[in-house]
Amino acid sequence: MGKLQSKFRKRSELYRASQGEKADSPLDSQVLQYEPAHHGSINTVTNLSPDLCVSGGTDQAVVVYDWKQGRMCQSFQGHNREVTKVICFPGSTWIFSASRDKTVLMWDLNQGDEPIQEFCGHELVVNGLAISPDGRKLCTGSRDNWMCLWDIESAKCEQRHNISRNLVTHVCWVPASSSIVQTSEDKTIRVWDSRTWQVTNTFPAKQYIQTHCDVSPNGNYLVSSSNGFGGQGSEATLWDLRQPGCKVVEYRGHLQTTACCMFLPASPGGTARVATSSHDSSLKIWDQNTAVCLGTLCLDGAGPLVSLAPSDATNLLCASFNSGLHHVQLDQGSHPAQGSGAGPGGTDLDIRVVARF
Repeated sequence: MGKLQSKFRKRSELYRASQGEKADSPLDSQVLQYEPAHHGSINTVTNLSPDLCVSGGTDQAVVVYDWKQGRMCQSFQGHNREVTKVICFPGSTWIFSASRDKTVLMWDLNQGDEPIQEFCGHELVVNGLAISPDGRKLCTGSRDNWMCLWDIESAKCEQRHNISRNLVTHVCWVPASSSIVQTSEDKTIRVWDSRTWQVTNTFPAKQYIQTHCDVSPNGNYLVSSSNGFGGQGSEATLWDLRQPGCKVVEYRGHLQTTACCMFLPASPGGTARVATSSHDSSLKIWDQNTAVCLGTLCLDGAGPLVSLAPSDATNLLCASFNSGLHHVQLDQGSHPAQGSGAGPGGTDLDIRVVARF
C-alpha cells in the first residue's frame, strides 16, 4: 500500500510541476496524470467496454485507452485529416471513425492496426455516425447535406438522401427501433425511418444551431444541445419522442455553446440525470425531469469541452481542446471538490476530476 501511495504522490507532484500548480491543495494532489492519449485537441470520445474508451482528434489518430489502468492500448492511423466522431458497437470490438477527410473507417481491436472497412462517398466532413441495433447498417451524415445508409459487411451505400441546408452535426439511432435522429446547422432536428429513408418528423426549429443529440436507453426521450454565446442560446432541450416535437424541459446555465449532451446511466433508485459540456469549459449535471442543475465542474484553461462518454452512474469521460481527456467522478457527498455545486433544495453533488490523459 505504501508503494502505491508513493507512486500516487509522485504522479501528482509531476502533474502539478508540469502545470505550474501549487502543491498545497489536497484536491489537486488527487488528480492522476497518465500518458496523453493524443497530441492536440480531442474532438470525440466514446466507450468500447467498461474499461476501454475510444477517442479521436486533430492528430488524426483513433486511440483505444484503458482509462482505469491509465495506459494506451492501441493507436489506429488511417485518416489524413482530423477525426470528428467515433462510435463503437456494444458488445463487440468494432470501432467506426469519421473524419474531415470525408471518409468513415471501420476498425477491429482484435484484427491488427489497419482498417477492415472504408466507407467513401461524402463530399465534405462527416459529423454523424450511428449503427443499427442489429449491427448490420451504418448511418452517416455530413455537412454536404447527405444522409447515407450503408451495409457494413459490404461497405455499399444502400440509401442516400439530400436535404438543402441540412448540414448534419450529429446522428443517433433510437434503441430497438428503425428510427434515426439527427441534428443540423439549420437549427432543426429530424427523425428518419431507416426502412424508407424518409424524414418522418421535423421538430420546430430552434433559435440556434443544434450541435448534438442523445436518445434515452428506453427510446422515449431525446436531448439536444444548441450553440450560443454570452448566455444566449447555449441550452440543452429534452424532447418526448413519443410526441415528436414535444418539448419537456430546457437546461439553461452554460455561457457559450453547449457542445455535448448525454443521458447518464441510472443508479438504483436514483434520479434520472443529464450531463452537458460546453465551450465555456464547464460540465453540468442536471435533474432530467426538473431541469435543476445538480452540480457544475469548471475546468479553467481546458478550452471547449466537446464530448462526453458516461461509463456508469458515477464515472464519465470528458474530451477537451486544451488538456486531453478527463476522468470525472460524480459523488453524492459533502467533500468540497473542484466543481462541486449545490442545486436548489440542498442537492449536493461533488464532481471531481480524478485523472487526466
